[in-house]
Amino acid sequence: MTSNAEVIVAGAGPVGLLLACELALAGVRVTVLDRRTEAVPQSRALTMHGRTLEMLALRGVAGRFLARGMPIPSGHFAGLPTRLDFSACDSSCPFTLFIPQSVTEQLLEAWAGELGVDVRRGATVESTGQDEEGVWVAGTRAGTPFRLEARYLVGADGARSLVRRQAGIAFDGVPPTRTAMLGDVLLSTPPPGRALSLGNPAGGLMVVPLGGELYRVIVVDAQEIDVPVEVPVTLDGLAAATRRVAGDDFGMHAPQWLSRFSNQTCLAQSYRQGRIFLAGDAAHIHLPAGGQGMNVGMQDAMNLGWKLAGVLRGRAGASGMASLLDSYEAERHPVGAALYRNTLAQSALMMESFDPAGQALRATLSELMKGPELNATLAHELSGFGIRYRAALLPTPQGGEACARWTGRRVPDWPLRHADGTASSLYRHLAGGRWVALRVDESAQTGWQGALDGGWVDMVTAAVPGREAELEGVAVLVVRPDGYVDHAIAAVMPAQASLG
Repeated sequence: MTSNAEVIVAGAGPVGLLLACELALAGVRVTVLDRRTEAVPQSRALTMHGRTLEMLALRGVAGRFLARGMPIPSGHFAGLPTRLDFSACDSSCPFTLFIPQSVTEQLLEAWAGELGVDVRRGATVESTGQDEEGVWVAGTRAGTPFRLEARYLVGADGARSLVRRQAGIAFDGVPPTRTAMLGDVLLSTPPPGRALSLGNPAGGLMVVPLGGELYRVIVVDAQEIDVPVEVPVTLDGLAAATRRVAGDDFGMHAPQWLSRFSNQTCLAQSYRQGRIFLAGDAAHIHLPAGGQGMNVGMQDAMNLGWKLAGVLRGRAGASGMASLLDSYEAERHPVGAALYRNTLAQSALMMESFDPAGQALRATLSELMKGPELNATLAHELSGFGIRYRAALLPTPQGGEACARWTGRRVPDWPLRHADGTASSLYRHLAGGRWVALRVDESAQTGWQGALDGGWVDMVTAAVPGREAELEGVAVLVVRPDGYVDHAIAAVMPAQASLG
């Protein structure tokens, strides 16, 4: 098996496939290796958060996912009764999308095929390595040994990541101490309204319709909380636990998938070791609370993808290449740390709260979440809308004054109005994975030198209707390919000043 790939991605889940698409969009040759011969039919994740949908909208493919999913305007934190209201988020996607992970993977793999990504299933990676010039991956496929070489390797190969282990990256955290049960089963007598979420001293329960008579039942059973994750789940055991918590098993039968999961929570010490990077579950694992895991992983992939592409295509400028790749860990590791904290907090509320004190804590926090400020804070954190990067990647141009309040902010898909009367939207200009310098003050003079290749930047002059007050004093917004503002320029620059 040979390959002329510039990047090898281990793992063909949503994270690996999205990363491959982002790279291929820039013309990078990428090979994806996955040990499974076929995509997994079960769906660990059922939730696509609004920020992930925004990322797909940035590349013009969100409609494919919206057509196959169902928008839900609210979410949950630790299964508490008060729901999170995503309408407080400034976005064209202020909701979660109910969409099985199997469908997400199917759509991403189809997009990867359109972009020419080389996806090789049945390829088991057994060893990896790197030197100053590149990386290598060795393994077997259909019983035949292979060895591939490339410039970079990304481990998107899950919680037991071989890439992470062979790179010597520590993966420390909280060991599994509590477990819960999951089953995709048919229900003869589903609960009223078809969906159900409840918590009480006996445990917690969620029932989610998957279509027809098929439902996902997730049970945190106080009597079974210490059962090791390796112990198989039976239909009888799931039904008994459901009865203990809800007083009814809803006539569950014909299980299609039964599983047990734990509260194990780990974060990679680093996301990069030389030419090897980690993304998704290879970098962070946690209790699947709030549907965050796949989404944070896909956001890792977007962040890394355009940066790797820029370096491989020489667009970052000679002095900017190393720092651009370093910024992946600098930006995403804090996001992983925040994920670590909030899922541990949810684990305590869901799996350690069966006594009167725990029940009182749940009731108190649920009541506090009725306040719009706390509700909005949690909604922004779980959805990904609240992420803000701390520092600009580019220097402020000579002669320009930075507007610090804009650095690192996510920008929604603003409608734009051009001087000739035509209209467009911001995300349309970002669809090719390029930077956009949005000039909202026509008198601003801009140019690009040094830090970025001018061929990687589109200059767009337009007004932003309805955002005039917010943009007061801003001449130019320099927007990264992932839809975050790198920096904003306040002063009108001399004609010869350069942006970079």
